[in-house]
Amino acid sequence: MSAPPGRGTATPGEPPGLARLVLWRHGETEYNAVGRMQGHIDAALTTVGWDQARFVVPRLSRFAPDLVVASDLRRAGDTATVFTEAMGVPLRVDKRLRETHLGQWQGLTAAEVDARWPGERLRWRADASWAPPGGESRVDVADRAHGVVTELEQAGDYESGTVMLVAHGGLIVALTARLLGLPLELWPRLAGIGNCHWVELAADPGGWRLLAYNAGPE
Repeated sequence: MSAPPGRGTATPGEPPGLARLVLWRHGETEYNAVGRMQGHIDAALTTVGWDQARFVVPRLSRFAPDLVVASDLRRAGDTATVFTEAMGVPLRVDKRLRETHLGQWQGLTAAEVDARWPGERLRWRADASWAPPGGESRVDVADRAHGVVTELEQAGDYESGTVMLVAHGGLIVALTARLLGLPLELWPRLAGIGNCHWVELAADPGGWRLLAYNAGPE
């Protein structure tokens, strides 16, 4: 069976389609350091976050992506720039790669959320279709991020066939679940992604295959 267009195959003399995705989470931010939920709040990288990004560039360089696409939130854009400036790779910004909008929870700690909305944070973690008050569900986030991947697949004019998306922990988990075709009830089984850790996915004729999850420099 042949692979569909944009899935890493090409006729002789044509550039390959999208064969591999690397989903890279941004470095540590001020909010990460104090345990506050960010969502769409545009928090800056800490000194540690900048150093994390610089430290993993040599590890990520082996992927040799043709293109890097980053969330428009500066923690992702700054992390992406560390890589693209070091490697000379084009950078594109796409707001569809933003983190989950957490509504009324944004800026709060887990303890503050639990005090104001008892039991709701556990419900959110267990149900990918449930959203915080005024926010998005993981399904919502996966849907908008999947649009980015679909467009990258349709472009299909890559030299190496690899694209890196620099985004956020919640989005990366949701997008990974969506690309793997996991049933919604299994989405909560995927653990979170550490700062400056990544997921690697390879294109298969029938979809995507997971090669690495929450990989890091350790």
